[in-house]
Amino acid sequence: MADRRRWILIAAVLGSGIVFLDSTVVNVALPRIGRDLPRVWLGVLEGQSYVYNAYLLTLSALLILAGALTDFYGRKRMFILGLIGFGVTSVLCGLAPNMELLVLFRVLQGAAGALLVPGSLALLTANFSGEEQGRAFGIWAGASGATTILGPVVGGFLVDSISWRAAFLVNVPLILIALWATSVHVPESRDEEATGKFDWIGSVIVALAVGGLAFGVIYGQQRDWRDPVGFIALAVGVIFTALLPLWMSRARHPLIPLSLFKSRNFTVTNISTLLIYGSLYVTFYYLAIFQQGTLGYTAAGAGLAGIPGTLFLIFGSSRFGSLASRYGPRWFMAIGPAIMALGVLWFARIPSTSAAWHFMPSNPSTYLPPLSYVTDLLPGGILFGIGIMMTVAPLTTALMRSVPSHRSGLASAINNAISRVGPQLAGAAIFIFITVSFYNGLAAQRPGLDVSSSQFRKLVSPLNPSGEPSLAALVRNASTDAFHLAMLVGAALLLAGAIVNAIGIRNPQTATAEAPARSSTTRPAKEPA
Repeated sequence: MADRRRWILIAAVLGSGIVFLDSTVVNVALPRIGRDLPRVWLGVLEGQSYVYNAYLLTLSALLILAGALTDFYGRKRMFILGLIGFGVTSVLCGLAPNMELLVLFRVLQGAAGALLVPGSLALLTANFSGEEQGRAFGIWAGASGATTILGPVVGGFLVDSISWRAAFLVNVPLILIALWATSVHVPESRDEEATGKFDWIGSVIVALAVGGLAFGVIYGQQRDWRDPVGFIALAVGVIFTALLPLWMSRARHPLIPLSLFKSRNFTVTNISTLLIYGSLYVTFYYLAIFQQGTLGYTAAGAGLAGIPGTLFLIFGSSRFGSLASRYGPRWFMAIGPAIMALGVLWFARIPSTSAAWHFMPSNPSTYLPPLSYVTDLLPGGILFGIGIMMTVAPLTTALMRSVPSHRSGLASAINNAISRVGPQLAGAAIFIFITVSFYNGLAAQRPGLDVSSSQFRKLVSPLNPSGEPSLAALVRNASTDAFHLAMLVGAALLLAGAIVNAIGIRNPQTATAEAPARSSTTRPAKEPA
């Protein structure tokens, strides 16, 4: 029995892990892909962007549909289908003869990946219970953090040692292990209450809503919001998002039953997810820009700088998942984001004179960071790591226990879609706010400077703060002030998430109204002898 659950956990972690891995490992391979692959009609930079964003777009747009399919047709069946699809498309990506076909294969790979993320949590929910379930959620969360760290490292090693194609083909052995574990050890389970027809109309509405919002943000940011296509896509997303509750309230068998949102913990958890992951998006986005663009960190140095804090997530999540199952998730979900906010506020005090870590793997003399890293970045990173370690697994536990277990795939998919698309939308609005602050800071330092000129903004921007040598000192000060403002916004979002969780989340002992919802109507197949 314990051995079977161990293999279920391995299958779930590998299935979701390869999806997260492929969203980071390919980043390192993009420059080599741009040089090596012939192109029919795409430019180099445009092709590289589509290789990365096409995957994220289809993954985000199809998550909710995939979660509903998982519950409706069977979790094991759909998880295996996702593994096979991801394996086949990974091979196709690794063998792609030109840029255009690689983009197409990445679209298909994202569609297959959409089956694996909600499916992995649904498998854990159906096969684990009690404190053991919380521990499994924690291991799943820690593995997600590990792939975030290891993605660029693994990608860089494969690209430099073998080929960029290996960054895709490395998925195959992992998928084979997950396929074997799923086929042999995972019992089938599904939503036994799903007796009607599948809501394909609702699926189209959801895909257009989420896909329109995701594409609008991605395309708009790529074009600096100067192309109307981004705004049109956002408008499509907004229209279908508004249409969604109207359809779901009238459909006989809706894709997303509105009754899910009657669960207090489900609604509150998704609101806090939007706030907390919005802060993560803003914090990491501007921290990377500030480290490399303003302080002068190398890419490798910036990557290594974040490892100590992330190690807390990897090695401590399972413990807090168990504690959340034993004592309830409420106060972990409240205290964790508050500690994360302290870490972000520490980042908000980094001066523009902080020394950079010029880490170069080929130069051993650069392996030790400067003292300023120890005083300026490391304390904030540790606080942030402790906070996120306390937050992620309890949040997952609260989410998955807030709905009937036969809705676990759909619940996971909704939360994942919110964590991916919502922060990007918030980030786009915050970027405009930070950009205005950046240029106002420049204008305040040198009156008469035409910071509204499009030519000037091509030379100097928050994303390219060192682009004009004659303004280096002014730009460094303005970009530092803009970074501090971004960190204050990130800390405010985290504190809002902490307050929402403290007020809104109910521990199982007090959430008596939701207790009947946890009586599972999901009946797994008989366990193998």
